Amino acid sequence: MKKASRIFSILFAAVLLVLALGVSNAQDTVTIEWWHIQTIEEQGAYWDQVVADFQVEYPYVEVEQTVLENDAFKTQLVNVMQAGDPPDLFQSWGGGILWSFANAGLLRDIAPEMDANDGEWRNSFAAQGALNLYGQGEEMYGAPWNFSAVGIFYNKDIFAEAGIENTPETWEEFLEVVDTLKEFGVAPITVGEQEKWPGMFWFAYLALRTGGVEAYADAYTRDGSFTDEPFVEAFTMLQDLVERDAFIEGFLGLTYNDSAGVLARGEAAMELMGAWHPNVVRDADEDGEIDFDLGWFPFPAVEGGAGAPNDAFGGGDGFAVGSNAPDEAVELLKYITSYEVQLGAAEIWVTPVVVGTELDPEEDGLPAVIQNYLLEAPGFMAFLDQFYPPALGLTVNDAVETVFAGTASPEDAAAIIEDEAAFELE
Repeated sequence: MKKASRIFSILFAAVLLVLALGVSNAQDTVTIEWWHIQTIEEQGAYWDQVVADFQVEYPYVEVEQTVLENDAFKTQLVNVMQAGDPPDLFQSWGGGILWSFANAGLLRDIAPEMDANDGEWRNSFAAQGALNLYGQGEEMYGAPWNFSAVGIFYNKDIFAEAGIENTPETWEEFLEVVDTLKEFGVAPITVGEQEKWPGMFWFAYLALRTGGVEAYADAYTRDGSFTDEPFVEAFTMLQDLVERDAFIEGFLGLTYNDSAGVLARGEAAMELMGAWHPNVVRDADEDGEIDFDLGWFPFPAVEGGAGAPNDAFGGGDGFAVGSNAPDEAVELLKYITSYEVQLGAAEIWVTPVVVGTELDPEEDGLPAVIQNYLLEAPGFMAFLDQFYPPALGLTVNDAVETVFAGTASPEDAAAIIEDEAAFELE
């Protein structure tokens, strides 16, 4: 009996030892804090599925998603960055703002992961120009996810009813379309200028057409100035558009989502916006559907302008990695930018950026048209309020608003930008 009791005690102790070893060797839980702006239900559901699929391979990882509206996201991100507490993974548009975070030591350099296995991850991106916005020199801080050209979305039904047979290819033809729509009794253009950045798109594209990427490059490197003729001319053309009453009444008080609703209800015929816009228009409709034939055309060429007629303005978003992010956050980003995840997202809202996800216009409609335009563009300029350092980007938006509001001349608006550029860039 004593022998049996001793054997039981030894076995019991062995079981406890095995359990203890199992607990001590178990993978500790790793938490990834991920911030993004996909507030639309269908897009958020896709991210939830991406996380669930990722956790099949990384079951010990918990992903905490913080989902914020665009402007709220930018405000909160600045707050946590100033506190020195960046999220592990967060939405980013690359360029100057991201680089300022990197210079402050708030980002993780993921170039080693990008370049591993002979640069397998780095070389997986079809749009290398998009990738370049997420690094400086030899360092990389994130990766693009969605990259597209801004263009003009329009209501094909309204165009047809107004007798407009062809989309305009030049600025003069565009102004004729504006006048025709006014005579027809429909507001030609809607814009959510309360948030400023939608209106900036008009100035940015006009300057790209009048001066080309060279004018932007010269102004940024200080070989030129934002008071040079191409920028003043762009503001003058924008001023003319405002004075023609091309924009819907009350546009200064419209948010971006308000403006999308205007297009959704057929209260205006056109809106200049990025490739993500159809989903926002659909979400703005009461029935969650686009009840008209939505078309897209490139920003018109400016006759006599130095820019190529098919230079593209735009950009997109991606995700950056915070300075204290665990390795698993980098693995999640790598998975997010994989062929499979990109292809699935392209069916919902993005213009994919990785090799093998090129779209077919006959099968994929507008996303393919926009993607092809971007890939064929000889020159490209990224969103000004994201590419430039934060203070300069905000100043551009503010200056553009003065022209929309009629409170500054084209020359004065250009000078507002130049004064800030002289301080920020020299």
